[in-house]
Amino acid sequence: MHHSLTPPLQLRLRSLGLEPARGASEHLSRILAQPIDELQFSLLAETATHIGVTDEFVRICDYFKPADGHTPAGFRFEYDLEADGLLNVNLKRDIGYDTDGRRRPTAVIYSADSANPYEVAPIAPLLGNLTCNPGIIYDLFINNPKANVDHKFNTRDEVMAELGRVLGAGCDISVELNNPFEEDFNKILEEVAFFKELLGQDRVVIKVPHTGPVNAGNVHQLLEGDGRLDRRYWQPSTEDALRGHNLTLKLTELGYRVNFTLMFEGYQTQMALQARPYFINSFVRHRLMQSQKMVTLLARVDGGDKDAAAELRDHMLSTDYLASTDAEMDPAEAVSRARTIVAYRQINDAEGSDGLDSVRHNLRLLRNANLPDTRLIICSMEGDLNYPDIDNLLAGDEFSDMADRVVVTAEPSYLARFTSTNQVVSYQRRFMKAAQGEK
Repeated sequence: MHHSLTPPLQLRLRSLGLEPARGASEHLSRILAQPIDELQFSLLAETATHIGVTDEFVRICDYFKPADGHTPAGFRFEYDLEADGLLNVNLKRDIGYDTDGRRRPTAVIYSADSANPYEVAPIAPLLGNLTCNPGIIYDLFINNPKANVDHKFNTRDEVMAELGRVLGAGCDISVELNNPFEEDFNKILEEVAFFKELLGQDRVVIKVPHTGPVNAGNVHQLLEGDGRLDRRYWQPSTEDALRGHNLTLKLTELGYRVNFTLMFEGYQTQMALQARPYFINSFVRHRLMQSQKMVTLLARVDGGDKDAAAELRDHMLSTDYLASTDAEMDPAEAVSRARTIVAYRQINDAEGSDGLDSVRHNLRLLRNANLPDTRLIICSMEGDLNYPDIDNLLAGDEFSDMADRVVVTAEPSYLARFTSTNQVVSYQRRFMKAAQGEK
Protein backbone atom coordinates (compact mmCIF):
# COMPACT_ATOMS: atom_id res chain seq x y z
CA MET A 1 0.00 0.00 0.00
CA HIS A 2 1.38 3.37 -1.00
CA HIS A 3 1.01 6.44 1.23
CA SER A 4 1.13 9.92 -0.25
CA LEU A 5 3.51 12.33 1.43
CA THR A 6 1.64 15.41 2.63
CA PRO A 7 3.88 18.47 3.09
CA PRO A 8 3.55 20.17 6.48
CA LEU A 9 1.03 22.98 6.67
CA GLN A 10 2.75 26.36 7.00
CA LEU A 11 0.68 28.64 9.20
CA ARG A 12 1.76 32.22 9.78
CA LEU A 13 0.19 35.27 11.37
CA ARG A 14 -0.88 36.49 7.95
CA SER A 15 -2.86 33.23 7.56
CA LEU A 16 -5.39 34.66 10.03
CA GLY A 17 -6.32 37.50 7.67
CA LEU A 18 -6.68 39.98 10.55
CA GLU A 19 -7.31 43.66 10.05
CA PRO A 20 -4.42 45.94 11.02
CA ALA A 21 -4.85 47.96 14.20
CA ARG A 22 -4.67 51.73 13.96
CA GLY A 23 -1.07 52.92 13.58
CA ALA A 24 0.39 49.43 13.10
CA SER A 25 0.63 49.38 9.32
CA GLU A 26 4.30 50.38 9.07
CA HIS A 27 5.32 47.46 11.29
CA LEU A 28 3.01 44.74 9.98
CA SER A 29 5.58 43.58 7.43
CA ARG A 30 7.87 42.72 10.37
CA ILE A 31 5.38 40.34 11.99
CA LEU A 32 3.02 38.75 9.46
CA ALA A 33 5.51 36.08 8.36
CA GLN A 34 5.87 34.77 11.92
CA PRO A 35 4.95 31.07 12.10
CA ILE A 36 2.18 29.87 14.42
CA ASP A 37 1.11 26.33 15.19
CA GLU A 38 -2.28 24.76 14.49
CA LEU A 39 -3.51 25.23 18.05
CA GLN A 40 -2.61 28.92 18.02
CA PHE A 41 -4.26 29.32 14.64
CA SER A 42 -7.48 27.65 15.79
CA LEU A 43 -7.68 29.77 18.93
CA LEU A 44 -6.86 33.07 17.23
CA ALA A 45 -9.12 32.43 14.26
CA GLU A 46 -12.06 32.29 16.68
CA THR A 47 -11.11 35.18 18.94
CA ALA A 48 -8.80 37.72 17.24
CA THR A 49 -10.24 40.41 14.99
CA HIS A 50 -7.32 42.75 14.32
CA ILE A 51 -3.56 42.81 14.82
CA GLY A 52 -1.05 45.38 16.02
CA VAL A 53 2.25 45.84 17.84
CA THR A 54 3.06 47.08 21.33
CA ASP A 55 4.81 50.34 22.17
CA GLU A 56 7.75 48.21 23.28
CA PHE A 57 7.91 46.62 19.82
CA VAL A 58 8.04 50.07 18.24
CA ARG A 59 10.71 51.29 20.66
CA ILE A 60 12.97 48.33 19.98
CA CYS A 61 12.68 48.60 16.21
CA ASP A 62 13.21 52.37 16.30
CA TYR A 63 16.37 51.89 18.39
CA PHE A 64 18.04 49.08 16.44
CA LYS A 65 16.63 50.04 13.01
CA PRO A 66 16.44 46.58 11.40
CA ALA A 67 15.80 46.37 7.67
CA ASP A 68 12.21 46.74 6.51
CA GLY A 69 10.24 43.57 7.07
CA HIS A 70 12.54 42.29 9.80
CA THR A 71 13.06 42.40 13.56
CA PRO A 72 16.45 42.64 15.31
CA ALA A 73 18.37 39.69 16.72
CA GLY A 74 18.12 38.98 20.42
CA PHE A 75 14.34 39.04 20.78
CA ARG A 76 11.55 36.49 20.81
CA PHE A 77 7.95 37.17 19.81
CA GLU A 78 5.23 37.26 22.42
CA TYR A 79 1.49 37.57 21.81
CA ASP A 80 -1.11 39.33 23.95
CA LEU A 81 -4.78 38.86 23.07
CA GLU A 82 -6.92 41.72 24.36
CA ALA A 83 -10.58 41.39 25.35
CA ASP A 84 -11.66 43.43 22.30
CA GLY A 85 -10.02 40.96 19.90
CA LEU A 86 -6.78 42.90 19.38
CA LEU A 87 -3.79 40.61 18.95
CA ASN A 88 -0.83 42.64 20.15
CA VAL A 89 2.63 41.44 19.13
CA ASN A 90 5.54 42.21 21.43
CA LEU A 91 9.30 41.64 21.41
CA LYS A 92 10.90 40.17 24.53
CA ARG A 93 14.67 40.24 25.07
CA ASP A 94 16.09 36.74 24.70
CA ILE A 95 19.62 36.08 23.43
CA GLY A 96 18.52 32.56 22.46
CA TYR A 97 16.94 34.11 19.35
CA ASP A 98 18.34 35.49 16.13
CA THR A 99 16.79 37.95 13.67
CA ASP A 100 13.06 37.68 12.95
CA GLY A 101 12.42 35.59 16.04
CA ARG A 102 14.34 32.55 14.79
CA ARG A 103 16.01 30.33 17.35
CA ARG A 104 19.79 30.33 17.39
CA PRO A 105 21.35 27.25 15.77
CA THR A 106 22.02 25.56 19.13
CA ALA A 107 20.50 25.84 22.56
CA VAL A 108 23.91 26.57 24.10
CA ILE A 109 24.93 30.21 23.73
CA TYR A 110 28.51 31.41 23.31
CA SER A 111 30.05 34.41 24.97
CA ALA A 112 33.48 36.05 24.89
CA ASP A 113 35.69 37.45 27.62
CA SER A 114 37.32 40.36 25.81
CA ALA A 115 37.34 44.11 25.46
CA ASN A 116 39.36 44.08 22.23
CA PRO A 117 37.10 45.05 19.32
CA TYR A 118 39.64 43.66 16.84
CA GLU A 119 39.64 40.29 18.61
CA VAL A 120 35.86 40.25 19.02
CA ALA A 121 35.02 41.11 15.40
CA PRO A 122 35.73 37.64 13.86
CA ILE A 123 33.60 35.85 16.47
CA ALA A 124 30.91 38.52 16.92
CA PRO A 125 28.29 36.90 14.62
CA LEU A 126 28.43 33.75 16.77
CA LEU A 127 28.01 35.42 20.18
CA GLY A 128 25.03 36.04 22.42
CA ASN A 129 26.95 37.75 25.20
CA LEU A 130 30.21 39.52 25.95
CA THR A 131 31.69 40.03 29.40
CA CYS A 132 34.27 42.64 30.23
CA ASN A 133 35.55 44.37 33.32
CA PRO A 134 37.94 47.26 33.98
CA GLY A 135 40.93 44.91 34.16
CA ILE A 136 40.20 43.46 30.73
CA ILE A 137 39.53 46.89 29.24
CA TYR A 138 42.63 48.65 30.56
CA ASP A 139 45.26 45.97 31.15
CA LEU A 140 44.57 43.75 28.15
CA PHE A 141 43.50 46.37 25.63
CA ILE A 142 43.80 50.14 26.15
CA ASN A 143 47.24 49.98 27.81
CA ASN A 144 48.48 47.15 25.59
CA PRO A 145 50.08 48.69 22.48
CA LYS A 146 50.03 45.35 20.64
CA ALA A 147 46.26 45.12 21.05
CA ASN A 148 45.27 48.80 20.87
CA VAL A 149 46.80 49.40 17.46
CA ASP A 150 48.00 53.00 16.98
CA HIS A 151 46.40 53.72 20.37
CA LYS A 152 43.13 54.41 18.59
CA PHE A 153 41.10 53.94 21.78
CA ASN A 154 41.86 56.05 24.86
CA THR A 155 38.90 55.60 27.21
CA ARG A 156 36.70 52.81 28.47
CA ASP A 157 33.64 54.51 26.98
CA GLU A 158 35.20 54.59 23.51
CA VAL A 159 35.94 50.88 23.78
CA MET A 160 32.44 50.02 25.01
CA ALA A 161 30.77 52.03 22.25
CA GLU A 162 32.88 50.25 19.61
CA LEU A 163 32.11 46.85 21.09
CA GLY A 164 28.41 47.66 20.92
CA ARG A 165 28.77 48.58 17.26
CA VAL A 166 30.73 45.41 16.44
CA LEU A 167 28.39 43.06 18.31
CA GLY A 168 25.06 44.41 17.09
CA ALA A 169 21.59 44.00 18.55
CA GLY A 170 21.62 40.30 19.42
CA CYS A 171 24.45 40.29 21.93
CA ASP A 172 24.16 41.21 25.59
CA ILE A 173 27.11 43.12 27.05
CA SER A 174 27.94 42.56 30.71
CA VAL A 175 29.69 45.59 32.21
CA GLU A 176 31.19 45.63 35.69
CA LEU A 177 30.67 48.39 38.22
CA ASN A 178 33.80 50.44 38.88
CA ASN A 179 33.27 50.33 42.64
CA PRO A 180 30.75 47.83 44.01
CA PHE A 181 31.61 49.11 47.50
CA GLU A 182 30.32 52.62 46.79
CA GLU A 183 28.13 53.51 49.76
CA ASP A 184 26.01 56.06 47.88
CA PHE A 185 23.53 53.98 45.87
CA ASN A 186 22.63 57.04 43.80
CA LYS A 187 26.20 57.15 42.47
CA ILE A 188 25.91 53.51 41.44
CA LEU A 189 22.63 54.33 39.71
CA GLU A 190 24.32 57.18 37.84
CA GLU A 191 26.99 54.80 36.55
CA VAL A 192 24.39 52.17 35.60
CA ALA A 193 22.29 54.78 33.80
CA PHE A 194 25.34 55.83 31.81
CA PHE A 195 25.97 52.23 30.70
CA LYS A 196 22.30 51.98 29.74
CA GLU A 197 22.58 55.11 27.60
CA LEU A 198 25.86 53.96 26.03
CA LEU A 199 24.83 50.40 25.13
CA GLY A 200 21.03 50.54 25.15
CA GLN A 201 18.67 49.15 27.76
CA ASP A 202 18.12 45.94 25.80
CA ARG A 203 21.79 44.95 25.70
CA VAL A 204 23.34 46.20 28.92
CA VAL A 205 23.76 43.76 31.79
CA ILE A 206 25.33 45.01 35.03
CA LYS A 207 28.00 42.82 36.60
CA VAL A 208 27.69 42.75 40.37
CA PRO A 209 30.24 40.65 42.29
CA HIS A 210 29.91 38.54 45.37
CA THR A 211 31.75 40.54 48.01
CA GLY A 212 32.42 38.04 50.80
CA PRO A 213 34.40 39.64 53.65
CA VAL A 214 35.55 42.60 51.53
CA ASN A 215 33.99 45.98 52.30
CA ALA A 216 34.61 49.68 51.77
CA GLY A 217 36.75 49.79 54.90
CA ASN A 218 39.17 46.98 54.09
CA VAL A 219 39.25 46.84 50.28
CA HIS A 220 42.43 48.96 50.38
CA GLN A 221 44.24 45.92 51.80
CA LEU A 222 43.87 44.21 48.42
CA LEU A 223 45.69 47.10 46.75
CA GLU A 224 48.58 47.53 49.18
CA GLY A 225 51.61 45.51 50.27
CA ASP A 226 51.20 41.81 49.59
CA GLY A 227 47.49 42.32 48.77
CA ARG A 228 46.34 39.90 51.48
CA LEU A 229 43.10 40.43 53.39
CA ASP A 230 43.18 40.11 57.16
CA ARG A 231 39.66 38.58 57.23
CA ARG A 232 39.00 34.93 56.48
CA TYR A 233 36.73 34.36 53.50
CA TRP A 234 34.47 32.05 55.53
CA GLN A 235 34.03 34.53 58.37
CA PRO A 236 32.51 37.65 56.77
CA SER A 237 30.02 39.85 58.50
CA THR A 238 26.48 39.19 57.32
CA GLU A 239 26.21 42.71 55.92
CA ASP A 240 29.45 42.43 53.95
CA ALA A 241 28.70 38.99 52.54
CA LEU A 242 25.22 39.98 51.36
CA ARG A 243 26.15 43.34 49.87
CA GLY A 244 26.26 41.91 46.36
CA HIS A 245 22.94 40.13 46.87
CA ASN A 246 21.17 43.27 48.03
CA LEU A 247 22.71 45.37 45.27
CA THR A 248 21.62 42.79 42.69
CA LEU A 249 18.10 42.76 44.09
CA LYS A 250 17.84 46.56 44.08
CA LEU A 251 19.00 46.84 40.48
CA THR A 252 16.72 44.01 39.39
CA GLU A 253 13.74 45.70 41.01
CA LEU A 254 14.58 48.85 39.00
CA GLY A 255 14.42 46.87 35.77
CA TYR A 256 18.11 46.19 35.18
CA ARG A 257 19.43 42.77 34.32
CA VAL A 258 22.29 41.66 36.55
CA ASN A 259 25.18 39.27 35.95
CA PHE A 260 25.85 38.13 39.52
CA THR A 261 29.48 37.14 39.29
CA LEU A 262 32.38 35.66 41.31
CA MET A 263 30.65 32.33 41.89
CA PHE A 264 33.08 29.47 42.43
CA GLU A 265 31.41 26.99 44.78
CA GLY A 266 28.03 25.39 44.23
CA TYR A 267 26.93 26.33 47.72
CA GLN A 268 26.85 30.00 46.67
CA THR A 269 24.04 29.44 44.20
CA GLN A 270 20.81 29.02 46.18
CA MET A 271 21.38 32.32 47.97
CA ALA A 272 22.43 34.02 44.75
CA LEU A 273 19.17 33.00 43.08
CA GLN A 274 17.20 34.80 45.80
CA ALA A 275 18.39 38.08 44.24
CA ARG A 276 16.74 37.14 40.90
CA PRO A 277 19.84 37.59 38.71
CA TYR A 278 19.78 37.37 34.93
CA PHE A 279 23.06 35.44 34.92
CA ILE A 280 24.70 33.28 37.55
CA ASN A 281 28.22 31.91 37.09
CA SER A 282 30.45 28.89 37.52
CA PHE A 283 34.15 29.81 37.44
CA VAL A 284 36.02 26.57 36.75
CA ARG A 285 39.69 27.14 35.80
CA HIS A 286 41.59 28.25 38.90
CA ARG A 287 39.34 26.26 41.18
CA LEU A 288 40.27 23.00 39.44
CA MET A 289 43.97 23.86 39.37
CA GLN A 290 43.93 24.70 43.08
CA SER A 291 42.06 21.49 43.89
CA GLN A 292 44.63 19.43 42.00
CA LYS A 293 47.45 21.21 43.83
CA MET A 294 45.85 20.47 47.20
CA VAL A 295 45.32 16.81 46.26
CA THR A 296 49.01 16.53 45.34
CA LEU A 297 50.17 18.11 48.59
CA LEU A 298 47.76 16.03 50.67
CA ALA A 299 49.16 12.88 49.05
CA ARG A 300 52.63 13.98 50.12
CA VAL A 301 51.35 14.61 53.65
CA ASP A 302 49.83 11.12 53.74
CA GLY A 303 53.09 9.72 52.41
CA GLY A 304 55.01 11.11 55.37
CA ASP A 305 56.62 14.14 53.68
CA LYS A 306 57.44 16.42 56.63
CA ASP A 307 57.53 19.59 54.51
CA ALA A 308 54.24 19.06 52.67
CA ALA A 309 51.88 20.37 55.39
CA ALA A 310 53.70 23.72 55.63
CA GLU A 311 53.78 23.95 51.81
CA LEU A 312 50.04 23.31 51.78
CA ARG A 313 49.44 26.06 54.34
CA ASP A 314 51.56 28.49 52.28
CA HIS A 315 49.67 27.53 49.12
CA MET A 316 46.37 28.21 50.86
CA LEU A 317 47.67 31.58 52.08
CA SER A 318 48.73 32.58 48.57
CA THR A 319 45.33 31.65 47.13
CA ASP A 320 43.20 33.30 49.87
CA TYR A 321 41.91 30.08 51.43
CA LEU A 322 43.54 31.53 54.53
CA ALA A 323 43.76 35.16 55.66
CA SER A 324 46.97 37.11 56.21
CA THR A 325 46.48 36.58 59.95
CA ASP A 326 46.81 32.81 59.40
CA ALA A 327 50.48 32.96 58.39
CA GLU A 328 51.45 31.08 61.56
CA MET A 329 48.52 28.65 61.52
CA ASP A 330 49.39 25.13 62.63
CA PRO A 331 50.00 23.26 59.35
CA ALA A 332 47.84 20.40 60.66
CA GLU A 333 44.85 22.79 60.74
CA ALA A 334 45.52 23.83 57.16
CA VAL A 335 45.64 20.14 56.16
CA SER A 336 42.26 19.59 57.80
CA ARG A 337 40.71 22.51 55.94
CA ALA A 338 42.17 21.31 52.64
CA ARG A 339 40.69 17.85 53.16
CA THR A 340 37.25 19.41 53.72
CA ILE A 341 37.54 21.49 50.56
CA VAL A 342 38.60 18.69 48.21
CA ALA A 343 35.98 16.36 49.70
CA TYR A 344 33.23 18.92 48.97
CA ARG A 345 34.50 19.34 45.41
CA GLN A 346 34.42 15.56 44.88
CA ILE A 347 37.69 15.87 43.03
CA ASN A 348 38.40 12.13 43.36
CA ASP A 349 35.21 10.87 41.70
CA ALA A 350 33.28 11.31 38.49
CA GLU A 351 31.18 14.20 39.80
CA GLY A 352 34.15 16.50 40.28
CA SER A 353 37.31 15.01 38.77
CA ASP A 354 36.88 17.31 35.76
CA GLY A 355 36.32 20.33 38.00
CA LEU A 356 32.72 20.69 36.82
CA ASP A 357 30.94 19.62 40.00
CA SER A 358 29.79 23.21 40.57
CA VAL A 359 28.41 23.35 37.02
CA ARG A 360 26.41 20.17 37.57
CA HIS A 361 25.17 21.45 40.92
CA ASN A 362 24.16 24.83 39.50
CA LEU A 363 22.27 23.34 36.56
CA ARG A 364 20.29 21.11 38.91
CA LEU A 365 19.39 24.10 41.07
CA LEU A 366 18.53 26.27 38.08
CA ARG A 367 16.27 23.52 36.72
CA ASN A 368 14.13 23.82 39.86
CA ALA A 369 14.26 27.61 40.25
CA ASN A 370 11.32 29.87 39.46
CA LEU A 371 13.50 31.99 37.17
CA PRO A 372 12.85 30.88 33.56
CA ASP A 373 14.98 33.64 32.02
CA THR A 374 18.04 33.13 34.24
CA ARG A 375 21.04 31.46 32.61
CA LEU A 376 24.28 29.95 33.89
CA ILE A 377 27.55 31.31 32.52
CA ILE A 378 30.33 28.71 32.57
CA CYS A 379 33.48 30.79 32.57
CA SER A 380 37.19 30.97 33.25
CA MET A 381 38.66 28.02 31.40
CA GLU A 382 41.96 27.01 29.86
CA GLY A 383 44.00 23.99 28.85
CA ASP A 384 43.40 20.92 26.74
CA LEU A 385 40.42 19.53 28.63
CA ASN A 386 38.30 22.33 30.14
CA TYR A 387 36.24 23.06 27.04
CA PRO A 388 35.98 19.43 25.82
CA ASP A 389 34.82 18.37 29.28
CA ILE A 390 32.15 21.09 29.27
CA ASP A 391 31.11 20.06 25.76
CA ASN A 392 30.76 16.43 26.89
CA LEU A 393 28.75 17.43 29.95
CA LEU A 394 26.28 19.45 27.87
CA ALA A 395 25.95 16.63 25.33
CA GLY A 396 25.01 14.12 28.04
CA ASP A 397 21.51 12.99 28.93
CA GLU A 398 21.28 14.53 32.42
CA PHE A 399 21.45 18.12 31.20
CA SER A 400 19.92 17.83 27.73
CA ASP A 401 16.93 19.81 28.99
CA MET A 402 19.16 22.58 30.36
CA ALA A 403 21.32 23.37 27.34
CA ASP A 404 19.29 26.49 26.55
CA ARG A 405 20.06 27.82 30.02
CA VAL A 406 23.85 27.73 29.48
CA VAL A 407 26.27 30.38 28.24
CA VAL A 408 29.84 29.22 27.59
CA THR A 409 32.34 32.07 27.80
CA ALA A 410 36.10 32.29 27.27
CA GLU A 411 38.67 34.37 25.46
CA PRO A 412 37.95 34.25 21.71
CA SER A 413 41.34 32.65 21.05
CA TYR A 414 40.53 29.81 23.45
CA LEU A 415 37.18 29.10 21.82
CA ALA A 416 38.83 29.29 18.39
CA ARG A 417 41.32 26.63 19.46
CA PHE A 418 38.55 24.04 19.53
CA THR A 419 37.47 24.62 15.95
CA SER A 420 40.63 22.87 14.74
CA THR A 421 42.33 19.45 14.78
CA ASN A 422 45.53 18.01 13.37
CA GLN A 423 43.60 16.44 10.52
CA VAL A 424 42.33 19.84 9.41
CA VAL A 425 45.96 20.59 8.55
CA SER A 426 46.51 17.20 6.92
CA TYR A 427 43.44 17.43 4.72
CA GLN A 428 44.08 21.05 3.79
CA ARG A 429 47.52 19.97 2.58
CA ARG A 430 45.89 17.28 0.45
CA PHE A 431 43.18 19.58 -0.89
CA MET A 432 45.51 22.44 -1.73
CA LYS A 433 47.98 20.17 -3.49
CA ALA A 434 45.11 18.76 -5.53
CA ALA A 435 43.99 22.26 -6.37
CA GLN A 436 47.51 22.96 -7.69
CA GLY A 437 47.39 19.86 -9.89
CA GLU A 438 49.78 17.80 -7.74
CA LYS A 439 49.29 14.12 -7.08
